[in-house]
Amino acid sequence: MQNIPVYLFTGFLEGGKTKFIQDTMEDPNFNAGERTLLLMCEEGEEEYDFSRFPDGGKSVTLFSVPSEDWLTEDRLEAQRKPAKAGRGSVEYDGMWQLDNLYNNLPRGWGVAQELWIADAGTALTYNANMRQQTVDKLKSTEVVIFNRVRPDTDRDALHKLVRGISRRAKIAYETVGGELEFDTIEDPLPFDVNAPVIEVKDIDYALWYRDISEDMQKYDGKTVSFLGVVAKNPKMAKGEFALGRHVMTCCEADISYHAFLARWPEAEKLTSYEWVRVTARISVRQTPFYGNKGPVLEITQLEKAEKPDPEVATFY
Repeated sequence: MQNIPVYLFTGFLEGGKTKFIQDTMEDPNFNAGERTLLLMCEEGEEEYDFSRFPDGGKSVTLFSVPSEDWLTEDRLEAQRKPAKAGRGSVEYDGMWQLDNLYNNLPRGWGVAQELWIADAGTALTYNANMRQQTVDKLKSTEVVIFNRVRPDTDRDALHKLVRGISRRAKIAYETVGGELEFDTIEDPLPFDVNAPVIEVKDIDYALWYRDISEDMQKYDGKTVSFLGVVAKNPKMAKGEFALGRHVMTCCEADISYHAFLARWPEAEKLTSYEWVRVTARISVRQTPFYGNKGPVLEITQLEKAEKPDPEVATFY
């Protein structure tokens, strides 16, 4: 089976995606004439100039995706085969859900890199009015590029926008003069990872959960204290239960329970929906609860607690 790397470019309309892809495809370090299927999911004012691509763009096949529903494995592969493309580039519509693309990629296709391109002058407004779509794109992107950055652009606000959703994405700023500058703003965690006991405040649960999910080895062997709500399942082994918080990423529609596997000898005394404050030693290990390796909380201290206000944790 042929492996097809896909380069995914996301962002809102008129955010600069087309220009960025144009510049990328012109770069001989990225494009030396490989046969490429370029999927355009929205049309803005900017148009591609194939004459500036290596070999005059003869190796690039452009296809305009008519709708979000059009994205299916069969249709995508039907476009790739006649183009004889060995890779794909996607200019994705900012209003379409990313899962719809990921879930419909043909077998053998895989996203090699995902980038979010945004106009520094409108990014904050889009985030304020279309938070759900912003979160959808930023939660998985590897690189964020803010273009059209001016001397008076509030880089701190842009940095905070990204870090409120993703701590791992690299951030870069492209000035109106075309200079690319990488983000150097310090981004300390609101809790001390090196403390004898990591004290996670209620307001910081979502941030801590994401940080440990992205870099669990950092917490292996550490001790943590936090407030969580119990969830029990009869299929769990004796002494085990789930402990976590309901987290809202962007809106009420996406609230979900973000929990860890916890172990405590007196777990049978607990009931689901019960709030407890625990101190626990974290051990990263293979377990059916995660279906892979994950942080297991070996509880050393547990006490009943009152439900916090607000009950749902957020990233902002």
